Amino acid sequence: MKITAQKVFVANAQRTNFVFVKLYTDDGIEGVGEATLEWKTKTVVAALEELERVLVGRDPFAVDAIIEQLHRDSYWRTGAVFRTALGGIEAALLDIKGKALGVPVFELLGGKFRDRVECYANHWFFGATKPEEYAANARKAVAMGYRALKWDPFDTADLEMDRRQRRQTIEIVEAVRDAVGPDVNLMLDVHGRLNVPTAIAMCRALAPFDLTWVEEPTPPENIDALAEVRAASPVPIAAGERWYEPGKFLEALSKKAVDILQPDVSHAGGMGETKRVAHLAHTHLIPVAPHNPVGPIMNAMTLHASLAMPNFSVFETVSMDVPWRKELVRETLQFDKGAILAPTAPGLGVELIEEACERFAYQPTNVPLFDGSMNTTGVATGAHTFAADESE
Repeated sequence: MKITAQKVFVANAQRTNFVFVKLYTDDGIEGVGEATLEWKTKTVVAALEELERVLVGRDPFAVDAIIEQLHRDSYWRTGAVFRTALGGIEAALLDIKGKALGVPVFELLGGKFRDRVECYANHWFFGATKPEEYAANARKAVAMGYRALKWDPFDTADLEMDRRQRRQTIEIVEAVRDAVGPDVNLMLDVHGRLNVPTAIAMCRALAPFDLTWVEEPTPPENIDALAEVRAASPVPIAAGERWYEPGKFLEALSKKAVDILQPDVSHAGGMGETKRVAHLAHTHLIPVAPHNPVGPIMNAMTLHASLAMPNFSVFETVSMDVPWRKELVRETLQFDKGAILAPTAPGLGVELIEEACERFAYQPTNVPLFDGSMNTTGVATGAHTFAADESE
């Protein structure tokens, strides 16, 4: 079997654009992957298109050899754009191999440690701006079966937070905790926006609400700063979505900078690389909760990697997204009482509908972190990713 062609598809998802890659073979088996890099769509598309000439004519079963060659021959080696492209390509290769062998991709990663992955909800907060609105949305998410919720309540914070911002954040978190009770896990995402003293102060102020973690409190490039926050925080610290090379994860683990590691399956270079990072974390007795806030094929990629990790913790899901998300793919994933079941279909278990990508074409998008639109972007067209009756 040989690879004959690669095609890249882009579909707008309002907040960002999904980037899908499909590989074709002379045996007629096709494989799909996702290489969404939020707010860098055209850049990662260009990277994928540059790599096509290296892929054509190769045996898709030689997954690790192909990925290693692409990494070696790139010369520059690292960075979010290239690693994301590699992650999408690796997924498409594994999808082909799984289909050809008649097994799910997690079997190609060493087999599954579990039959289901417990989920937490992201994007459940669309439209909320006041504490009572967050509380109402949180109750709806719990009614869908979720037992854990994550969101960013840190307003337009940029290194520091004034008294109004701090008070508003505390009021929102308090309202959500009161709404869902003590048995639902709550995680807060800062998106790397605080300096060290502000991050420590906010972790201490929010500790009474029994948080599962505070995510990426400081900018991702400074591991020493993160370690300083972790040492002083009464709340567990999670990070990793913006680390791309194994060396960065090793540095964070060696410096005891995290309580929970969060590699992004695509941005870290693929499912195989993410599993290697997970095993590295396992030697430090650190759990892994992969970053997974984007498209439906990436969701499947993250699921297969999570099933094959010994130290997997919890699975991020987009509980609300654009209504056409379900039109982009045919998938067999089953949501059951706040968890996704291990798939049985060969390959990734998801098929891309090419024509749908053409209907929802690329639209430029901006990072919504610093203009106050983080929690309102997408409200006009928001729809539940999983139907409520799937969790009953």
